Amino acid sequence: MLAFCLATIGGVIGCETPPEPVADFAKPLAPGECALRKLDANEAWPDLTSAWSSRDAYLEAALGKDQSWYESPSSRSRFPQMFPFPEVCTWDQASSSVVAFRQILNESADQTAFTSALKQMFDCWQTKGWNGKGGVLFTGYYAPEFKASLTKAPGFEFPIYRRPKELESNPVTGQALGRRVSESEVLPWPSRAAILSSGMLNGLELAWFPTALDAYIVQINGSAKLLLPDGTVMFIGYAGATDGAYVGLGTSLVASGHIDANGLNLAAIRRLAERDPTTVSAAMDLNNRFTFFQEYDGKTWPAGSLGVQVTDKVSLATDKSVYPPGGVMFVNTQASGSGGSRQPFQRFMLDQDTGGAIRAPGRADIFMGIGSAAETLAGGQYCEGTLYYFFLKNEYVSQYPLPARKAAVKVAAPTG
Repeated sequence: MLAFCLATIGGVIGCETPPEPVADFAKPLAPGECALRKLDANEAWPDLTSAWSSRDAYLEAALGKDQSWYESPSSRSRFPQMFPFPEVCTWDQASSSVVAFRQILNESADQTAFTSALKQMFDCWQTKGWNGKGGVLFTGYYAPEFKASLTKAPGFEFPIYRRPKELESNPVTGQALGRRVSESEVLPWPSRAAILSSGMLNGLELAWFPTALDAYIVQINGSAKLLLPDGTVMFIGYAGATDGAYVGLGTSLVASGHIDANGLNLAAIRRLAERDPTTVSAAMDLNNRFTFFQEYDGKTWPAGSLGVQVTDKVSLATDKSVYPPGGVMFVNTQASGSGGSRQPFQRFMLDQDTGGAIRAPGRADIFMGIGSAAETLAGGQYCEGTLYYFFLKNEYVSQYPLPARKAAVKVAAPTG
C-alpha cells in the first residue's frame, strides 16, 4: 500500500454556475449504496481519444500485472469481500474484462476499431463521486527514497515501527478496526502524539531517519526504498495502520496560515520544518492515522495493496471497500506538470492500490513514480475530475478466460 497526498490547492474541472456546495470528498456512501452507476443506452460515453493516444508500454505492463493478480487464487477468495456489489460485476466478469481489454487494445488497428469493440462488448460505469455527479478529488503519491539506519545513531533519531501484535484489522480489506486490549475488547487507538510519547511501541523500531518529517513522509506513503549507511538498500512497505482520523499535513499548514495555498508543496513544507520544526510537528500530530511497516522484496517494490508492482501514471489508489480491485478504468482530470503547470490527464488506468487517506468514492490517488521528480509531481497534484470503469457484458465473459484456466475457444474482438 502506498499513499502520499501533500496537495497543492488548485483549480477543479467541471465547475458549474451557480457553484456546487463546498466539496466533501470524504463523504461516505449511504448504507448499501453502490459507488458506480452504469451509463444507459442514451448516455454518451467519455471521449477516449486522449487515452487511446497516450497508451504505451507502461499500460501494457500494468495490464499484465493486473492479469497476474487475477490468476492468483487469493484474488477470487478476496474479491466478494473487497467489492461487495455483485450488481456491478462478478469475479469472472472482472478478470475477463482485463483479458478482453488487453486484447482489443493490442489488436485494434485504430481508435475507431478500438472504441467500437469497447462499446459493443463492455458496459461503462461512472463513479457517483462525492456529490452523486461523478466528482472525485485526484491527489498524487510516489515511492520515496530516503537515507536511513537500522539502528539509532547520531543523525538517525526518528523511527518508523513494525506492526504491533495488538493491531486489529480486517483480513480482507485491511481496514483498521482498533487496538485489542483483551481477548474480548478492542478499543480505538490513541492519538499520534500519545502513541509517540507513551513509548508503547518501544522495541518495534524498524528503521531510523534523519528528521521527524522524513519518518512522517514515509508513513504517509506507506512504502520506501531505504539507503543504508553501509551502501546497501532495504525496501519497506505497509503492514497496517491505526483507526485514527487522517488529516493532511498540507491542509493543516494552509489552514493555520503557515503556508500559502498557492505555494503549497513538499519543498515548502521542508523549508518550514527547517526554520520552525515545532509548528510542523504540531501539524503532523493532527493526523491520527499511524502506519506500520515490514521489509519487502525489492523485486516487487513499490507494490500496491494487490501485491503487484504499481506503475507510473497507470496505477490508481481507491477505497477498496467501494471500488472493484484490479478494475480497468478511464480517468478524466488534470495533472500537475513541470513548473507547477496543469494539463489534461485523460488516461486508461488500473485500480491497483489503496491508501490511509483514500476513503469514500470521492477520493483517488495517482501513482506518480519513484524519486525526487515524482515527489514534485505528487506534491502538486490536487484536482477534481471523474472516473469510469469498464466491465464485459455477460455474453462475452466466457470468451475471454484467464490463460491459466481452461475455457471455450476465444472469439476475436469485433473490428468495427
